[in-house]
Amino acid sequence: MSNSAELHAAIRDVIDFPKEGIIFKDITPILADGRLLRRTIDLLCETAGGAKVDKVAGIDARGFIFGAAVADRLGAGFVPIRKKGKLPWKTHQAAYALEYGESVIELHQDAVSPGENVLLVDDLLATGGTAAAAAGLLGTLEARIISISFVIELAFLEGRGKLAGHPVHSLLTY
Repeated sequence: MSNSAELHAAIRDVIDFPKEGIIFKDITPILADGRLLRRTIDLLCETAGGAKVDKVAGIDARGFIFGAAVADRLGAGFVPIRKKGKLPWKTHQAAYALEYGESVIELHQDAVSPGENVLLVDDLLATGGTAAAAAGLLGTLEARIISISFVIELAFLEGRGKLAGHPVHSLLTY
């Protein structure tokens, strides 16, 4: 079985979560299987394309799981992009629309130095609002985004279009 087929088979669909009409792609079976988790991290690291990575930014909350592991593997620092009110220092913030609501994310003002190479990681690309807001925050700090990488992409929601100008990689596409 190929890597993507194994990962695809491990993803669990949860109907009507977090609200009616949504089919949630649950990645916890990948997290629970050490071999699949290791392979997922390997594949996410490959999305850097061999470029030097100074920081890996992970989007709250499942992006922290993958992003921190990728940062460790690449010998890079880790930068959390969190929901509003969760970071203790001075922040930049961005509001965005979700496929089922609205939210605000924040990034510490000193999280990335100008010109640093950043790999932005999250578990899922849906409508692209969260990732576009995160990329915008990194742009505020003059980071060079070398890739925006996801475990899963819901292509039918066309979120990739909001990330124009950035290399986007997804391990699985639905």
